[in-house]
Amino acid sequence: MTGRVSAVRRRRLGLLDAIIAAAAIAVVVYVVYRINTYLVYNWDWERLIQFFVRFDATRGQWVPNLLFEGIVISIRVCFWGAVMALAIGLVMGLCRVSNALVLRQISRGYVELVRNMAPVPFFFIAFFFVGNQLLLPLELDSMMREASPETRAVVDVLFGQPNLLRNFIAAAIALALYDGAYITEIVRAGVQSIERGQWEAANSLGLSRYHVLRHVILPQAVQRITPPLTNQSIQLVKDSALVSLLSIQELTFMGQEIAHSTTRFFETWIIVAALYFVACYGLSRLYGRIERRMKRGRTEIVGA
Repeated sequence: MTGRVSAVRRRRLGLLDAIIAAAAIAVVVYVVYRINTYLVYNWDWERLIQFFVRFDATRGQWVPNLLFEGIVISIRVCFWGAVMALAIGLVMGLCRVSNALVLRQISRGYVELVRNMAPVPFFFIAFFFVGNQLLLPLELDSMMREASPETRAVVDVLFGQPNLLRNFIAAAIALALYDGAYITEIVRAGVQSIERGQWEAANSLGLSRYHVLRHVILPQAVQRITPPLTNQSIQLVKDSALVSLLSIQELTFMGQEIAHSTTRFFETWIIVAALYFVACYGLSRLYGRIERRMKRGRTEIVGA
């Protein structure tokens, strides 16, 4: 009952809320006024709608256009980047709390290198090193040319155009290496936040360090690192725009092409920004629900 009363109180609008809302509306009205009065610009939104889908006369049907293709490629880059970043962050995070000095120094050096380097040069260095030194000897391009149509179709769904597979993987790895450093610190902080008594109690039962981490520490740490991990995943979506500098034809890259070809710079970048906002806001709402369910689950366990 007390919780419901407090929730009702939080939903009530006070004087400060009204002042903030009025100020926000005033700012919006002022910006719109300045744009309509002083910005000499002819808005043309209809011209950009065709870049989502277009009608292909040869096929006789509607097909995806540049913006839609950019969204799909961005989703692929973010998905594979997030998967690899999570794996890198988990491994390096555990190395950060390892008893082995070598592992701790390697993981610390990785984190310090990434966190103290500007993202653009890091992406270029990681992209060209991974693409030319690690992936080029694998001859992925030759493999794709010799692959069966079924294999090429699967690769096209998961990674995009088979002839650009090497560049896509190199860009996804560069994104994963960059965000993996921050996930490393999140995992380290989560493991170290577990009370020392948990370690001592598990050791008194004769459990090895591996089993202590797996059965005692990590299950508790996962609950604590979920909120910062969700925030980092949203940051990864925004960081994915940097792969456009590597000629990966994702949403930002397509936005640049459209803006320069149509000279509709304001409309194009507003649409691109709105698409990123929708993606990030949708993820934040989804993660918010997951966190609330996790809290309810912990409350039920404690109450039982």
